[in-house]
Amino acid sequence: MFDWKKPTVQMLGRWQPWHKGHQELFKRCINKTGQVIIQVRDVEGASAGKGQDDNPFSWEAVCENIENHLTKDGYKRGIDYEIMLVPNITNITYGRSVGYVFEEEIFDKDISSISATKIRAGLREKGKL
Repeated sequence: MFDWKKPTVQMLGRWQPWHKGHQELFKRCINKTGQVIIQVRDVEGASAGKGQDDNPFSWEAVCENIENHLTKDGYKRGIDYEIMLVPNITNITYGRSVGYVFEEEIFDKDISSISATKIRAGLREKGKL
Protein backbone atom coordinates (compact mmCIF):
# COMPACT_ATOMS: atom_id res chain seq x y z
CA MET A 1 0.00 0.00 0.00
CA PHE A 2 1.19 3.52 -0.82
CA ASP A 3 2.53 4.99 2.43
CA TRP A 4 1.93 8.75 2.65
CA LYS A 5 4.53 9.07 5.46
CA LYS A 6 7.32 7.27 3.59
CA PRO A 7 9.95 9.25 1.65
CA THR A 8 8.55 9.66 -1.84
CA VAL A 9 9.78 10.95 -5.18
CA GLN A 10 7.60 13.61 -6.79
CA MET A 11 7.08 13.70 -10.55
CA LEU A 12 5.32 16.89 -11.66
CA GLY A 13 4.21 17.34 -15.25
CA ARG A 14 1.51 17.71 -17.85
CA TRP A 15 1.93 14.16 -19.23
CA GLN A 16 0.26 15.18 -22.52
CA PRO A 17 0.61 12.23 -23.22
CA TRP A 18 2.65 9.92 -20.98
CA HIS A 19 5.34 8.31 -23.16
CA LYS A 20 8.43 6.07 -23.03
CA GLY A 21 10.61 8.91 -21.71
CA HIS A 22 8.23 9.45 -18.80
CA GLN A 23 8.17 5.69 -18.23
CA GLU A 24 11.98 5.59 -18.01
CA LEU A 25 12.00 8.58 -15.67
CA PHE A 26 9.45 6.83 -13.45
CA LYS A 27 11.70 3.75 -13.25
CA ARG A 28 14.59 5.87 -12.01
CA CYS A 29 12.35 7.67 -9.54
CA ILE A 30 10.87 4.54 -8.00
CA ASN A 31 14.37 3.13 -7.46
CA LYS A 32 15.19 6.09 -5.20
CA THR A 33 12.53 5.55 -2.51
CA GLY A 34 10.28 2.70 -3.62
CA GLN A 35 7.27 4.89 -4.33
CA VAL A 36 6.37 7.86 -6.50
CA ILE A 37 3.68 10.52 -6.46
CA ILE A 38 2.81 11.54 -10.02
CA GLN A 39 1.35 15.02 -9.99
CA VAL A 40 -0.69 16.02 -13.02
CA ARG A 41 -0.88 19.73 -13.72
CA ASP A 42 -4.47 20.85 -14.38
CA VAL A 43 -3.85 22.19 -17.89
CA GLU A 44 -6.55 20.65 -20.10
CA GLY A 45 -7.48 23.33 -22.64
CA ALA A 46 -5.27 25.93 -20.94
CA SER A 47 -1.80 27.34 -21.39
CA ALA A 48 0.86 25.82 -19.19
CA GLY A 49 3.33 28.56 -20.02
CA LYS A 50 5.26 29.71 -23.09
CA GLY A 51 5.25 27.00 -25.73
CA GLN A 52 2.95 24.75 -23.68
CA ASP A 53 -0.47 25.63 -25.08
CA ASP A 54 -1.32 22.21 -26.55
CA ASN A 55 -2.95 20.28 -23.70
CA PRO A 56 -5.77 18.22 -25.21
CA PHE A 57 -5.92 15.36 -22.71
CA SER A 58 -8.30 15.39 -19.75
CA TRP A 59 -7.35 14.41 -16.21
CA GLU A 60 -9.17 11.10 -16.72
CA ALA A 61 -7.35 10.37 -19.99
CA VAL A 62 -3.97 11.24 -18.48
CA CYS A 63 -4.58 8.92 -15.50
CA GLU A 64 -5.71 6.09 -17.76
CA ASN A 65 -2.68 6.53 -20.00
CA ILE A 66 -0.26 6.55 -17.05
CA GLU A 67 -1.88 3.51 -15.44
CA ASN A 68 -1.91 1.54 -18.71
CA HIS A 69 1.78 2.17 -19.32
CA LEU A 70 2.92 1.49 -15.75
CA THR A 71 0.82 -1.68 -15.50
CA LYS A 72 2.71 -3.09 -18.50
CA ASP A 73 5.90 -2.92 -16.40
CA GLY A 74 4.25 -4.41 -13.31
CA TYR A 75 3.70 -1.22 -11.29
CA LYS A 76 0.47 -0.84 -9.35
CA ARG A 77 -1.37 2.35 -8.48
CA GLY A 78 -2.00 2.57 -4.76
CA ILE A 79 1.09 0.47 -4.05
CA ASP A 80 4.06 1.68 -6.11
CA TYR A 81 2.67 5.07 -7.05
CA GLU A 82 -0.27 7.40 -6.73
CA ILE A 83 -1.57 10.08 -9.09
CA MET A 84 -2.94 13.43 -8.00
CA LEU A 85 -4.32 16.45 -9.81
CA VAL A 86 -2.58 19.70 -8.88
CA PRO A 87 -3.05 23.32 -9.98
CA ASN A 88 -1.29 24.58 -13.10
CA ILE A 89 2.02 24.91 -11.25
CA THR A 90 4.53 27.05 -13.16
CA ASN A 91 7.05 27.90 -10.43
CA ILE A 92 8.58 25.85 -7.64
CA THR A 93 10.37 27.82 -4.95
CA TYR A 94 11.74 27.13 -1.51
CA GLY A 95 13.22 29.30 1.20
CA ARG A 96 16.11 27.17 2.41
CA SER A 97 17.34 23.63 2.26
CA VAL A 98 14.97 21.60 4.42
CA GLY A 99 15.43 18.11 3.06
CA TYR A 100 14.40 18.50 -0.56
CA VAL A 101 16.66 17.40 -3.38
CA PHE A 102 16.16 18.79 -6.88
CA GLU A 103 17.60 16.40 -9.45
CA GLU A 104 17.69 16.35 -13.22
CA GLU A 105 17.88 12.88 -14.71
CA ILE A 106 19.98 12.68 -17.87
CA PHE A 107 19.02 10.10 -20.51
CA ASP A 108 20.59 8.91 -23.75
CA LYS A 109 19.48 10.42 -27.05
CA ASP A 110 16.88 7.69 -27.72
CA ILE A 111 14.94 8.73 -24.64
CA SER A 112 15.74 12.46 -24.49
CA SER A 113 14.62 12.94 -28.10
CA ILE A 114 11.07 11.70 -27.38
CA SER A 115 8.67 14.60 -27.75
CA ALA A 116 5.06 14.69 -26.59
CA THR A 117 4.56 17.54 -29.08
CA LYS A 118 5.49 15.16 -31.91
CA ILE A 119 3.33 12.41 -30.40
CA ARG A 120 0.30 14.75 -30.33
CA ALA A 121 0.98 15.78 -33.95
CA GLY A 122 1.10 12.11 -34.98
CA LEU A 123 -2.16 11.41 -33.17
CA ARG A 124 -3.77 14.33 -34.99
CA GLU A 125 -2.48 13.10 -38.37
CA LYS A 126 -4.04 9.69 -37.68
CA GLY A 127 -7.33 11.29 -36.60
CA LYS A 128 -6.97 9.99 -33.05
CA LEU A 129 -6.92 13.44 -31.47
